[in-house]
Amino acid sequence: MAQAGERLGQLLMKAGIITEGQLNDALEVHKATGSPLGRVLVELGYATQGAILSVMARQIGIPYIDFAERNPDPVAIAAVPKELAQRYVLMPVAFDEEGRLVVAMADPQNVLALDDLRIITGYEIRPGISTKDDILIAIEQAYKVAQHTDDSDFGASASDLSRDDLEALTEVTSDAPIVKIVNYIITKAVADRASDIHIEPQERDLRVRYRIDGVLHEVMRSPKSVQQSIISRFKIMADMDIAEARRPQDGHTAMTVDGHNLDFRVSTLPTVYGERVVLRILRKDSIMLRLSDLGFLPRSLERFESSFRKPYGAILVTGPTGSGKSTSLYAAINVLNEVHRHILTAEDPVEYRLPGVNQIQTNPKAGLTFAGALRSFLRCSPDVILVGEIRDQETAKTAIEAALTGHLVLSTLHTNDAPGAITRLTEMGVEPFLISSSVDCVLGQRLARKLCDDCKEEYTPNKQMCLDAGFPADNLPDKLWRAVGCKRCGGTGYRGRMGVHEVMLMSEEISRLTVEEATAERIKAVAIEEGMMPLRQDGLEKCRMGRTSVEEIVRVIV
Repeated sequence: MAQAGERLGQLLMKAGIITEGQLNDALEVHKATGSPLGRVLVELGYATQGAILSVMARQIGIPYIDFAERNPDPVAIAAVPKELAQRYVLMPVAFDEEGRLVVAMADPQNVLALDDLRIITGYEIRPGISTKDDILIAIEQAYKVAQHTDDSDFGASASDLSRDDLEALTEVTSDAPIVKIVNYIITKAVADRASDIHIEPQERDLRVRYRIDGVLHEVMRSPKSVQQSIISRFKIMADMDIAEARRPQDGHTAMTVDGHNLDFRVSTLPTVYGERVVLRILRKDSIMLRLSDLGFLPRSLERFESSFRKPYGAILVTGPTGSGKSTSLYAAINVLNEVHRHILTAEDPVEYRLPGVNQIQTNPKAGLTFAGALRSFLRCSPDVILVGEIRDQETAKTAIEAALTGHLVLSTLHTNDAPGAITRLTEMGVEPFLISSSVDCVLGQRLARKLCDDCKEEYTPNKQMCLDAGFPADNLPDKLWRAVGCKRCGGTGYRGRMGVHEVMLMSEEISRLTVEEATAERIKAVAIEEGMMPLRQDGLEKCRMGRTSVEEIVRVIV
């Protein structure tokens, strides 16, 4: 017994987990009390149970499974009943290259558990080892899906499908493991704060990725054999034609997950390895967004608020797709949403439901475009108009005319920065003198990830790094913060996002340059002289404040 303990101690010391002094201390307690050396090391705080198990696993030739670094595969989870997992304290993890089911066990030498698993699942079992506490937590997290996702919430009903479709899909729709896998993928995405779910067929397997805080993360890979069943399940939910796999399709479904009402925009795209599915997660609940929550610096917020509190004029929010433009407009609408104001919005889609606001979903197939909706709005005597996006000349001209005739018009435009909005409107065919008379403010923005408050690390930056990032030479920061990674943020070092902004107000000088059709560079230079803080400088100020990292600002802003 003592010799076995000493061997374990030597292995732990060789792995760098404990020092020689700590081993000697633990051996003394071990000899005096008779407690196993591993337990003594944990009680003394010299090693964690996970670290000891990882060394033991290497010694006996089985994998150590750390659930902090590895997400269980829903296909594997679906193969093992929860009751069996709880009875034997085991957690299905994945399938290996040989098709064996990898299972994390507190006791990997439990022959009875291995035999039961083999019989019930029909798979050969490859045991791994993990701590009892970690396995029990993983079981609760993985198997709670059924409690939060009601299968009756999904979109398409049997009455919507033809007889042939129903016969072809009997196996897919009634296959409980496939239903559980899809439910798990959706529920985990909501729990992880994902905005998109990407189901991507690969040559040998099926990859699932979530977009969290604007960045894609791979969460699982499933065997190629379940690919068609999973994709068909998503298409049934979104009321798509499951017999058509050669052209792109768009669909929609709604469901309730853990008390949250959610909409899903579903799109498919044929690829060489099968249909790719993307689900965009949209909250149906009314969300009262506040400008103060969007990450504005006080000076920028003051400039922005001064413009949309005016009774008329055009306010444009610019940036690439996914930069939070609509969110900023919703926050402004929430400020303006008072009983004496008539507010109309034309959106595609209506992402948030705002009480007291008349929201219209555009429908180009029915002839209801942004421009058509705008023309209809003007006959309804609105005070405030929100147009989801200015995409074409007709919409641009109608919006500008509405701003000139006494309406406050808010909209978005796809340009790289705020000054670029002026030249973009000119290129669309709007007369420069109309732009200078109607546009009151342009807000340019990006979304940057916020550092996780639980693990961000303060450091002293070197001078050259600060200069390269764009900090002014006469005002370099003494300290900055960087991402580390912990369990709360999923090891990324970031949790949540905030806006990075530049606010350009239409001054007399900028109006003159607009009429002269000056370049965006000239307009930007004048805007900076008049107090506009450019996107990069706004982001660097937030680095100085510890909200985000220099690496993140460099990533999102050129």
